Amino acid sequence: MRSLPFEKRGPHKSPFTNRAWWLAAVLAWLAVPPFSVAQARASAADIVIVNARVYTVNADQPWAEGVAIRGEKIFAVGGVNDINAHRGSATKVIDVGGRLVLPGFTDCHNHFLDGSLSLRRVHLDEAKDLPEIQRRVKAFADAHPDQPWVLGRGWQYTAVGPTNLPNRKSLDEVVPDRPVYLESFDGHTWWANTKALQLAGITNKTPNPAGGEFVRDAGTGEATGAIKEDAADAVMSNSIPRPSRQEILDAYRAGFKEANRVGLVRVHTTGGVGVALSDLQNVDVLEELRRAGDLTVRMYLAYRVMPPTITPAQFQQIEEARRTYHDEWISAGAVKFFFDGVVESHTAAMFTPYADDPKLKGDLLWDQDTYKRMVADLDKRGIQIFTHAIGDRAVQLTLDAYENAAKRNGTKDRRHRIEHIETITAQDIPRFGKLGVIASFQPLHSYPDDDVLLVWARNAGPERTQRAWAWRSVENSGGVLGFGSDWPIVTINPWPGVQNALTRQTVEGNPAGGFVPQERISLEDAIRGYTLGAAIAGRREKTEGSLEPGKVADLIVVDRDLFRIEPTEIGKTEVLLTIVGGKVVYQSANWGSIKAEPAPEAK
Repeated sequence: MRSLPFEKRGPHKSPFTNRAWWLAAVLAWLAVPPFSVAQARASAADIVIVNARVYTVNADQPWAEGVAIRGEKIFAVGGVNDINAHRGSATKVIDVGGRLVLPGFTDCHNHFLDGSLSLRRVHLDEAKDLPEIQRRVKAFADAHPDQPWVLGRGWQYTAVGPTNLPNRKSLDEVVPDRPVYLESFDGHTWWANTKALQLAGITNKTPNPAGGEFVRDAGTGEATGAIKEDAADAVMSNSIPRPSRQEILDAYRAGFKEANRVGLVRVHTTGGVGVALSDLQNVDVLEELRRAGDLTVRMYLAYRVMPPTITPAQFQQIEEARRTYHDEWISAGAVKFFFDGVVESHTAAMFTPYADDPKLKGDLLWDQDTYKRMVADLDKRGIQIFTHAIGDRAVQLTLDAYENAAKRNGTKDRRHRIEHIETITAQDIPRFGKLGVIASFQPLHSYPDDDVLLVWARNAGPERTQRAWAWRSVENSGGVLGFGSDWPIVTINPWPGVQNALTRQTVEGNPAGGFVPQERISLEDAIRGYTLGAAIAGRREKTEGSLEPGKVADLIVVDRDLFRIEPTEIGKTEVLLTIVGGKVVYQSANWGSIKAEPAPEAK
């Protein structure tokens, strides 16, 4: 072997003159793959989304052409060349045909188990009048003779008669021999037939419980069958059969399927409504579903507390839930209060009387001082608080309690939330941004149908109506918006909510110009409310809510480019593909051009 040139450089010979060393070095070098191939293998993705218009909701990189996924996380977001650099021999390529890709949506306010159970009950959401309600109830009862109770939900106040409250006799006419129990669309009033009242033991002498009312005939004193707020528990707890574990498992599976179908990847559950049990009470069922690989929606579970107080045992349960469940799929750590009712039944707490009934101002469901003390105690423990507050008085007192807790405990960035905020005083609007309180809205609640225009606006009056669902005002003053549905109060499908956030009109275009049009928001802000805003509301913006490297691989592909169509078409959006944690959990049967195939080996 010839000597290397290093030998001619003087008396200090290079180690390369040692033939044994040289042979070992050459063999070691030959064992290492070329740098470009090794680098390609190290950067290869499991999945790449290509040929896409990606709206990331990341202010530093709003748009991209593709996404690379490794495991359950996003690996890269960028242009064609950026994403192709991560294609390896085992990479699955999903060509979306130029369609719009978005972060998966979060539903910030949801009664998930209740909604899942309601999928198999009578639906009254679109019933326009009493005869139609009666037809639907009878048809369901006839089709399900084995069900001991006829359960359902969704009736509108405007559909049941001039008083906007239902009567048991209307149900007795169609189903006299079985108990019937129907929840209103807003989840604050229930409708029972005579058989249901009898089984629940409700008589002329049954007292109204705290925070609730059995509506009675003014002449006879007999219960009419309309049941408001917490009085519903008398029927729920005493009479209606509890769903079996198998029924709950089946309901969850159906609910997950429906959520993924419409593009949801996470829900914030806010306690049971109506006859359903809460999601937190059934967390063991969720764990079973996770072990079986059937959990395809991330769950943030709130513990609902009831007046008059939170007991030491309940504080212990709340703390234990937070310690036990805190991962990316099942997490606890929030408490839900109901502080007042709703405008339609005059139970939302107002500063001044209702416009249509000067005798009523609504009531608080919690003693004001007790609520304030409980908020401070929870805040001190680091527990996030969700408070249902619809009337302007309830909203202000909730903000006061949150502000007091921060001053008393010296806490910051708790991100306590107010749910719904249907009415608000002008001076309270900027307090959301100032105090760091999340404004948790449900855009479809302000859909200007007959209920909103003929009942809600009439009851609230014109002065309060001018600040109805004040999304834009809260956001412009520095508040963070987190959007949800309140399912099963309205559909779990977020796309009609996105449309209403932009238009505040019915699908027919009413009212002209929109309902309180100054509170409309942009498409970008609406999407943010369901993605990054929702992640902030759940204290997970570092890992969710936008398409960025390192965040969870939760994304959706939709059938239309929301940025290039009329806002009135957004509600028709169909989700074509939903990916949660790097796995395809839903693929539409209506789109055959989605393809997943091995990529050519990287060069």
